[in-house]
Parts: sequence; C-alpha cells; structure tokens
Amino acid sequence: MKKVYKVAGHNFAVIMPDGDRAWEALQSYEPFLIEDSGNYIFTAELIDEMPDTTEKQKVTTNCEAPEAPRFDLYEWRGQWLFEGAPTFEAPVRLYFITDKAFTKARFRILGCMRFSINSIIMLMYAFATERKDTLMMHSSVTVKDGKGYLFLGRSGTGKSTHSQLWINNLEGCELLNDDNPVLRVEENGETHVYGSPWSGKTPCYRNLDYPVGAIVDLHQAKVNKIRRLSIAEAYATMFTSSSGIRFLKELADGMHTTTEKIVCSVPCYSLDCLPNAEAAYLCYKTVTQ
Repeated sequence: MKKVYKVAGHNFAVIMPDGDRAWEALQSYEPFLIEDSGNYIFTAELIDEMPDTTEKQKVTTNCEAPEAPRFDLYEWRGQWLFEGAPTFEAPVRLYFITDKAFTKARFRILGCMRFSINSIIMLMYAFATERKDTLMMHSSVTVKDGKGYLFLGRSGTGKSTHSQLWINNLEGCELLNDDNPVLRVEENGETHVYGSPWSGKTPCYRNLDYPVGAIVDLHQAKVNKIRRLSIAEAYATMFTSSSGIRFLKELADGMHTTTEKIVCSVPCYSLDCLPNAEAAYLCYKTVTQ
C-alpha cells in the first residue's frame, strides 16, 4: 500500500503493507495526504528484514543530550545506513538505508513505533529538501494578521510558552506548528512558513502556509528586551536552528544558500524575555512596526 503526502509543496510516498500497524502512527500526516501524482522527492518503504550490514563503516553519531534521540550514521556499500534510538543509552529501534541522494529509503522498525517512523520520514524529508530552497526548523510558529512569526531557541527556552502568550494576549493569534515547521523560499523570493506533520508534544498538524513576518530568537532573562539582529547574527541563529546534514558539502551548500536568502529578506530579532504578557506585547509591537 502506498500513501502520498505533500508538505511545503514537496511530495513524498510511504509504502507499507495494507493494515500494518505502523499506519496508525501516521495519523498526524492525514491533513497532508494527496492523490498520487508521482514526482516524489523521496519514497520510504518498509521491508521484511534488513540485509547483512556488518561491513558498515561508522561516520558519526548525533545526540544533543543523554535523554534526546541518538542517530548513528554509517556508510555501507555506497549507501547511507541510519540506526536510531529514542535516547542515548537506549537500544536501536529503527534502521533505514538510503541512496546518497536521499531519494529512496528502505526501513525496519523494532519498536517505539511513533518515534521510529516519524524519525525516518522527518530525516528523509529534511535531507531530500536541503537543496530545494527549503529548511525544516526547530521552532514554534504563531500566525497573526495573515503572517507567520517563528520563535527559535534552545530546548527549554520557552518557544511554546511565548507562542501561547501571543495567543492568550493578542487578539486573532493562532498556532501553526509547535516544533518543526518548514520554511520555503518561493519562486517570487518571498519566504513562507508551512505547517507540517511534526509538531512535538502539541498536536497541531495544519496544512497551511503564510508569508513570514519575522523570526525571533528567544533567551530567558530577568527583563524583557528586544533588538534586531545583523545579517551575520541572523544567519548564525537560523543555521543552528535548522535540521540537516552539515558535513556533506552538497547538502550543506544548499542549507547555506537557503539560509542566506531567508535572512536577507526576513527581519530577525533577539528577544530577552520573561514568561509574561509584557514580553508578548513588546515582541509583537517591535516585529510588526
């Protein structure tokens, strides 16, 4: 059975047996389901068993914190092999093999169903779109007056809290995505932010897009203060908040190009803030003036 989805204008296909319980973990993808028209950026297919990969060569391990997911990357017979676990110490729960252009993945899931299949599709999507004027961001996005406002920051900074402060205190605000929205530079040069099937702990899976009004990097502080970032500062902030492979030159070049286009056309700010209404008012007034 094949289902085709469209996120930020990019089609991809997931292939699994009809009735496989893994489909139940893809309910957040339903708003993005489309008729099959081909032209996929990638396909991801569930296979019965993994081939013998004992010849694999370790490339790198990515894990931001002990409690965060761990992904081990290997090279195997001219392809990439990913092994993933929900935490640094946990056993491997997913495997997938992909060609080096990230257009075709074969995967197996050993457990942690939702984490595993979401990780496979998210990673393939991020890698397959890096050279297509598209960035997957670690961000919360609030919509106000027809524009999307992205709130960036380290985990625990308060991105979701600040979005909620806008929603609770500024009339007409609504949440677009609370963890992994997608930015895309359109053909006319305008940057849009798209909802996605990936929204962290908040079930907000909206198949909508809006022009970006501003991007704001949050920092916890004892006073509320905001300033506009220089192009160089904005670039550094954006690059560290986007998902992708940075050690492969062709993919990193795509990320660099897209990031440069965005920061040269979208105003970016740094907000020192408390978790209060005054922070939301200050931010909104500054980024919309």
